[in-house]
Amino acid sequence: MMLTIPAVDLSSSNAAGRRSIPLVGMGTAAYPFAPETAKPAILHAIGLGYRHFDTAALYQSETAVGEAVEEALRLGIIKSRAELFITSKLWCSDAHPDLVLPSIQTTLRRARRI
Repeated sequence: MMLTIPAVDLSSSNAAGRRSIPLVGMGTAAYPFAPETAKPAILHAIGLGYRHFDTAALYQSETAVGEAVEEALRLGIIKSRAELFITSKLWCSDAHPDLVLPSIQTTLRRARRI
């Protein structure tokens, strides 16, 4: 079963590279966080048709999202990472000028596959 999720065009897209973002995404926050179930759940969601995933360093799910994306590519569920929208958040405690860039770099390193 493949979901049809409505999308909206991004106004920042140019005519040649028109992109749209899904209006519904899968949140990856859970308490207590269970990394052993996060990756399979995200991979299953990709298989169902979800293309937007929300994560944050605080959720401890960035690595699981990256691993699920890598697996989806390997299995041919998606053809390119460009099919997905991955959002993350800079946490309040990291919103100081000297912490912003290191925090973003940590997020990218954790989710190195995304």
